[in-house]
Amino acid sequence: MVKGGKEVPRFRKRPVIIEAHQWFKNGDHPQDACYPITSDEGTGFMSEGKIVRYYRTPDGDGDRLCEHCNIRMHNHGWIDTLEGGHIVCPGDYVITGVVGEHYPIKLAIFAKTYEPVDTVIAES
Repeated sequence: MVKGGKEVPRFRKRPVIIEAHQWFKNGDHPQDACYPITSDEGTGFMSEGKIVRYYRTPDGDGDRLCEHCNIRMHNHGWIDTLEGGHIVCPGDYVITGVVGEHYPIKLAIFAKTYEPVDTVIAES
C-alpha cells in the first residue's frame, strides 16, 4: 500500500487461539474467585473479582452513564492490563492474551476479530 508517496508496511495478525469470557457483572470471570462478605451492619455482598475488579475512581460518580454503553458506571468493572488499566462494560469480553495477560474487548470488535474453535485445550 502506498500513502503519501511512501510504501507503508502491512501486517496480518497471527492465528492464535485465545481464551475469552463474556463479562456482565462482578464474579463472571471464572478466575475471579469471588466470595460472599457480610458487613458489620449485616449487609451481604460479593468480594471483588481477582481478574475484573469493581470499577471505582476518586474523581468519578458511579451514577453517571458510561460514554461507551450508556450503563451506570457503578455496574462496570476494572481490569489491570499491561498498558495500565481499562474499564470493563457489561457485555465486554475479557481475553487472556498469549502471555497470560487479561484485557477487555468490546463485543462488536470481538465478533469481527474472533471466531469459535472446535478445539478444547485442557488446562495443565
